[in-house]
Amino acid sequence: MHITLYRKYRPKNFEEMAGQKEIIKTLKSSLRNDKLSQAYLFTGPRGVGKTTTARLIAKGVNCLEKGITDEPCEKCQNCLAINNGTFMDMVEIDAASNRGIDEIRQLKEKINYQPVEGRKKIYIIDEVHMLTKEAFNALLKTLEEPPEHVIFILATTEADKILPTIISRCQRYDFKSLTLNELENQLRYICEKEDVKVEEGVLEIIYENSGGSVRDAISILERLIITNLDEDLTLEKTENILGITSTKQMEDFLELLNNREYNKLIKVLDDYWYNSVEVEGFFKDFAKFCKIKITKNQLEIDKGIGIINKIYTSINKFKYEEDKRLVGYVIVDEILNDRAGKEKIVERIVEKPVERIVEISSGVKEQERTDIGVSIEDIGRRWTEIVKNAKEEKIVLGALLINAKPYRMEDNILYVSFDIESNLHKEMMENSMYNEAFTKVLKDMINPNIVVKYVVLGNKKVETKKDDLKEKVLSYFGGEIM
Repeated sequence: MHITLYRKYRPKNFEEMAGQKEIIKTLKSSLRNDKLSQAYLFTGPRGVGKTTTARLIAKGVNCLEKGITDEPCEKCQNCLAINNGTFMDMVEIDAASNRGIDEIRQLKEKINYQPVEGRKKIYIIDEVHMLTKEAFNALLKTLEEPPEHVIFILATTEADKILPTIISRCQRYDFKSLTLNELENQLRYICEKEDVKVEEGVLEIIYENSGGSVRDAISILERLIITNLDEDLTLEKTENILGITSTKQMEDFLELLNNREYNKLIKVLDDYWYNSVEVEGFFKDFAKFCKIKITKNQLEIDKGIGIINKIYTSINKFKYEEDKRLVGYVIVDEILNDRAGKEKIVERIVEKPVERIVEISSGVKEQERTDIGVSIEDIGRRWTEIVKNAKEEKIVLGALLINAKPYRMEDNILYVSFDIESNLHKEMMENSMYNEAFTKVLKDMINPNIVVKYVVLGNKKVETKKDDLKEKVLSYFGGEIM
């Protein structure tokens, strides 16, 4: 009988768990020192090990050979029964299909019975957020004072839907999606065991399509293995099976963008349309492709983020347009205009240069100003290092500060300037999330009392003619508005 890879390679001990290192470390310590809680809440995305960890706890408290332990023997009757899912004292309840008050009442009636085979009865309630309010209330008292021989483990993907009174009675652990490295190691281990050779880049594609879920990633891998029995998993085969735009296509598309080949880009989108390639899916894949390029330092951050921003600003337009190419034309036009900078395809008349300064309020009161003994020259000498550390604090800051300069220093206030073309970057830096991250770097490097204000410096320009995409499309196709 065929066993799915996910079940076949489900971790049988804590050492086999992928990711969640801090959680596993804490739970192992609890088992080793017999300091277990009587109620746990495991939250996090699907397929990251919540139910598996619950089963490992069940095994740790019911091992016959080693007693309560963080290293179950894997040989005794109880360990084997838990592995097979036949252990009578481990009860798994799917709250999605058993969500009413009657089911919880039945549970409450049964929990007073002593364990049949082990030391403790383990109740694992999966998707616990699906319980009705009445069922939650019925569970409250039991969670607060459960019988000594019972451990409750609640698992959920939506912790915000659980009553605070329930959460307060549990020891909570927040599981996270696995990193690329963690998931790649797990998949590579399975491939070695299954004697499957995998081409470079395949596991990265699986990760991108799994969203960091181990279960989803292993399911995708199994699909690829079954489709290519006794064959190596190549990048090309993987992309075809999963319906992903090939890496070469995206490389070519990026090159056309870099070369500003308007006509060729339009023709590419036309060819996709005529060959039944989903244009919306292509742009989503292209955004992921740019993200990977950025992380590998193969694409400048500001260019990559600019492309991703333009794609996701327009992505919702696809559902309103039957001819998806038109939205694709819009995205291409916005990317090229955004990246052209001073060479945008617009006719401008520049008035006599007039320097202007636009400042934002930082909420600093006059009485809070203090001379911290830092000059603008001091800041200037360390500016490159400051930007580098800011990028390490939050990678987006590297792109936002790429054209920024230290402008002046007054008492404890540093004025950071942007040119007029980088006004969007300045506005994003005003966002508290980015401002606080950047200010933290300055406080750590320069002075804990430093405050930041952002200004725009530049020449006032007036546009007399806007680039009209509609006219371009009509001109290209030789059409007319009906």
